[in-house]
Amino acid sequence: MADKENKIESTDEELELDVESDDSVKNDETNEEIEALKEEKSELEDKYLRAQAEMQNMTARHQKEVASILKYDGQNLATEILPVLDNLERALTVEADDEASAQLKKGIEMVQTHLINAFKDNQVIEINNKNEKFDPTVNQAVQTVPATEDNPADTVVEVLQKGYMLNDRVLRPAMVVVAK
Repeated sequence: MADKENKIESTDEELELDVESDDSVKNDETNEEIEALKEEKSELEDKYLRAQAEMQNMTARHQKEVASILKYDGQNLATEILPVLDNLERALTVEADDEASAQLKKGIEMVQTHLINAFKDNQVIEINNKNEKFDPTVNQAVQTVPATEDNPADTVVEVLQKGYMLNDRVLRPAMVVVAK
């Protein structure tokens, strides 16, 4: 009977060892799975943060583009209407000899006034820098004259064609005569 008990005890010990080795194998596999899942979680978290940052960047870029579009809205229309304003100004330089001509001239003046007010209301401003230092960013020198006491060097002497700006953007540079 002692042999039977010894056999039973040795079998119990073997079973415990087998169970312990199975547990350690299962623990190792579980730990590996846990580590793999942690690594995958970390990668997914990194991808999520990058995607979120990219979305914020895209939103900021979009807002900047929309602001720029709104700021310079009407630029093409204003640029195309500038020659019309020039022609109205030229028409007003003609002398009106009779009553009909005077009435026509008055009508042209009214159209010009409305057009200038519409430009001002839409932030289109005239570049008027006569007797100021020549600025090549807003002026186009088409002629030079010798400098004098009244007109020092690099000064705008005469504006041949008015220039215009929309906000901070030049629509058309002023064509000017510069003292050299």
